[in-house]
Amino acid sequence: MDTISSALSSVRAGRANGRRLRGSGAWGMRFPSFAGIGFHVLLRGEAWLVAAGTPPARLRPGDLVIAPNGAEHGLGHAPTRLDKLPVFPATDLPAPRSADTEFLCGAYRLDHGRLHPILRGLPKTIVVSPDRTHHPELATLVSLLENDVAQVRQGNWVTRSALVDLVLVHALRHWYDAPDATGMTATADPAIAAALDQIHERPQHAWGVEQLAGVAGMSRTSFNRRFTVQVGLPPMTYVTYWRLACAARLLRQTTFGLATIARQVGYSNEFAFATAFSREYGLAPGRFRNHPDPLPR
Repeated sequence: MDTISSALSSVRAGRANGRRLRGSGAWGMRFPSFAGIGFHVLLRGEAWLVAAGTPPARLRPGDLVIAPNGAEHGLGHAPTRLDKLPVFPATDLPAPRSADTEFLCGAYRLDHGRLHPILRGLPKTIVVSPDRTHHPELATLVSLLENDVAQVRQGNWVTRSALVDLVLVHALRHWYDAPDATGMTATADPAIAAALDQIHERPQHAWGVEQLAGVAGMSRTSFNRRFTVQVGLPPMTYVTYWRLACAARLLRQTTFGLATIARQVGYSNEFAFATAFSREYGLAPGRFRNHPDPLPR
C-alpha cells in the first residue's frame, strides 16, 4: 500500500461531508481546527487563503486548498490576518442570491481516534493548481461532487464518501508529484517502506520489532530509531494504531461480527479487541458502529 493510500485509509472511518459556499462583497470566513482532512475548490471568482505562519495566497478558479490535518485556516475576498476573519458557523446560513465567489468544500471528520501520523506531519495547508489539460480527471471529480452536494438523494452516503475520497487522492497525488512537495517522507527510506508495506498488508500477523527489523534488513535498535523518526510513532505503537484504524473502517463499512473483525486485525478474541479499541477510540466497538451519522451537507 502506497503512502497516500495508507494515510487516507485511516480517515475513512470518519464522516464524509460536502457543501457549497458563496461569498459576495467584503466576505471572509475562518474555519476552526478539527480532527480530519478537508479541502476547498474555488469554482468561480477570486479569493485569498489565510493561514497562520504563511503569507496569504491568492486563489483562482480551479485552485484547490487542502487542509491535511484539519488546521485552522481562512478564506476571504482580500488578504488579512487570520484572527480578523469571522468564525464560520457550524450551521448553514442562507446563501446570497448572487455571489462573487463560489467554493466547493469536502472533508472527512474523525469524531474518534487519531489522524494518521503522515497526515499530521504535512503542511497545515497545501494549494494545488492542476493543469486541466493534463489532469482532466480532477475537474471531472469536482463536477460530480458539486452535483452530489446539490441535493439529498438515496445513496448520498456512498457517493459522498467515494467522491470526497477520490478528490483527496487526486489532489494529494498532484501535490506529491510536484518537485517542491514536503512531507510523506516514510517511503523515502526503502527499508522503512518495506516494513510499512507488511504492516499495512497483513495487520492480522503477530508482528514484533525483531521481525519487522528483519523485513527492513536492519538491526532492531537501528530500525526502532529510524522508524520512530520517520513515521512519528514507535513500530509497535504504529502496528496497534493501524490495526484499530482498519477495525474502525470495517465497523463502519461492513456488517462483520466483532469476532471476525478481531481476527482480521490481529486480536485473538473479541474481548481483547474491544478493550484495545475502546482505549484508542473512546467508544466500545458496537457503540462506534452505531454512532448516529449527521445529515449530509
